[in-house]
Amino acid sequence: MDFLKRLGFFLVGLSIGIVFLTMFFKKKSDETGVYFCYLPNCRTLKDIRSKPMYYSDEVKLKMTENQLDSLDIKYILTEGDVDFSKSDTKSVPCKTYIVESELKEKDWTFTVKNCSNKATIQKIEVQ
Repeated sequence: MDFLKRLGFFLVGLSIGIVFLTMFFKKKSDETGVYFCYLPNCRTLKDIRSKPMYYSDEVKLKMTENQLDSLDIKYILTEGDVDFSKSDTKSVPCKTYIVESELKEKDWTFTVKNCSNKATIQKIEVQ
């Protein structure tokens, strides 16, 4: 067999293998709900969402005023952007993060206190 024929067989086998591997990993991640976060923004938001969520009294009042519910907050904590320049990432035992997002044609800014066992939304600002 010449080189081009062997290369053709190799590429066909490789492409079939990649298709099966892609289908396997896609099914596995859909069933378990697992996805991989490599960037700091994604890792921080995933860490906040993984803990029990508490709201300050001011936040509860703002939520009722602005007709914001827990699904909206979950969306913001999934799709939002963490402003690390305004956040206090060095404090111990709880770090404070500023999360910004757009929802319902408004710009939202959350101040989230992220402790080791819980996350508390301390303040909500609407622009």
